[in-house]
Amino acid sequence: MQKELLQVTNLKQHFPIKGGVFGRTINHVKAVDGVTFSVFEGETVSIVGESGCGKSTTGRAILRLDEPTSGEVVYDGEDLLSHNKRRMRSIRKDIQVIFQDPFASLNPRQTVRQILREALVVQNIVPKSELDQKVIELMTTVGLNEQQADRYPHEFSGGQRQRIGIARALSVNPELIICDEAVSALDVSIQAQVINLLKSLQQEFRLTYLFISHDLGVVRHISDRVIVMYLGKFVEIADKKSLFTNPQHPYTKALLSAIPNINAENKRERIILSGDVPSPIDPPTGCRFHTRCPFATEKCVTETPELRTTDFMKDGHVAACHYIEDIEAGTHVPIRET
Repeated sequence: MQKELLQVTNLKQHFPIKGGVFGRTINHVKAVDGVTFSVFEGETVSIVGESGCGKSTTGRAILRLDEPTSGEVVYDGEDLLSHNKRRMRSIRKDIQVIFQDPFASLNPRQTVRQILREALVVQNIVPKSELDQKVIELMTTVGLNEQQADRYPHEFSGGQRQRIGIARALSVNPELIICDEAVSALDVSIQAQVINLLKSLQQEFRLTYLFISHDLGVVRHISDRVIVMYLGKFVEIADKKSLFTNPQHPYTKALLSAIPNINAENKRERIILSGDVPSPIDPPTGCRFHTRCPFATEKCVTETPELRTTDFMKDGHVAACHYIEDIEAGTHVPIRET
């Protein structure tokens, strides 16, 4: 049985909005609003959704780069939200992050050697006499060579800079790596190289990934399980095969229909969603997707659907929709007048 490495329960991240003469809190941006999920050792769990849905904020809250409003984050049996800064500093060698923009996440005043040595020194990974040897070993592991060790980040391409970011994450021997849009800033051909590198490193070092992305094509290539997020809430969770062959939530179906497909026989009918994503400051009542959903009824406006499974969904496949069975059966669901 796989070990549960990370357990997130009812996590919320509400950012205060200040206003008035005295700078009082007048409202909140509900970026993440009560999400629950697990990540098991050795697997890749992806969180996918449109920009602004809260997926990156979820990753930052787990790391406590932003202090969560409430909830529980348990890593390897330890409640991370109860730790002080010193304990969190030691825990972070086990949980690393690869950021979206490799240039912004690297110190432009440091060489690659200095960047990689810094993490090794802070976490006391190897003796000082072995630092340079370890740096070269890390660079070789991610496909860079020894001659590049004394170059600065601006002297590398975007793909090479992301390899430096991966090497920095690997330097402290982590168990869990949060990949926050780790390939979205790269060209398509470079994306494939970096994804393949991440997969090979996962096998070599027995890594666990929480992979955050808006690109379902990339998610399909790397994931074991997929979580679909909309406006701060999870709307569907399933293993990769189930999600891509048997999507249940209307939002998931719309996302999948937008994936480019050169095979004419397997093309999905494109689903165009009406309207814009509502503001997380004042999210809709009931199902948050009801303002854009073609199947929405008054029940969707007043009642929040829970993540649930049905007889035609595999174990572990859940979706938050009142009308899963009706949509699957193709029966007509009353459409709310707009």
